[in-house]
Amino acid sequence: MTMDLFTLDAEVRTDLGKGASRRLRHANKVPAIVYGAGKEPVSITLAHNKVFRAQEEEAFYSHVLTLNIGKEAVEVVIKDMQRHPFKPQIMHMDFLRVDAKKELNTLVPLHFINEDVVAKTGAIVAHSATEIEVACLPADLPEFIEVDVKDLEIGQTIHLSDIVLPKGVTSVELAKGEDHDQAVVTASAPKGGSDDNGAADEEADSEETTEE
Repeated sequence: MTMDLFTLDAEVRTDLGKGASRRLRHANKVPAIVYGAGKEPVSITLAHNKVFRAQEEEAFYSHVLTLNIGKEAVEVVIKDMQRHPFKPQIMHMDFLRVDAKKELNTLVPLHFINEDVVAKTGAIVAHSATEIEVACLPADLPEFIEVDVKDLEIGQTIHLSDIVLPKGVTSVELAKGEDHDQAVVTASAPKGGSDDNGAADEEADSEETTEE
């Protein structure tokens, strides 16, 4: 992904309301708002084609972005994106200003590696989460977090506390206590596996009874 997809040009908008937003969308623009960092919210517009191209990249959602608003470059992260129910159209975006010296909370995608190794054992790998909320300084924000499942065996589960987070990054959920140590990925036996074993056991019991 090229760095220019992390930088978006924006214009301040003063014409607000549903009618104004509808006109902007017809003009291939995306209405948006920037807030946070103790400053007043600012309503802006972005070029839809540039935003749509950028949002196709996974890193766009977990990266500190730069909004060029007039002559000011504002560092932000995406907090919300509203899409059209069926059209390939972005309806509205919310951006949160970031302060280089203050921690931010945001979602980061999980990348599961070595699933093919587990699959060779006959296990089925099921994801309970595809992203986790982390807290860190903007400079430490990872684009993704790897979860290595190569040692996962049937019946085992990897929890949040088992994930090795990058330096300077903490789990928001784990900070709430052990009760929030949610499952992330589990290896289970193929469907029908337990039934087959049960049938085999019943057959063995039947044979033993006959022999007696």
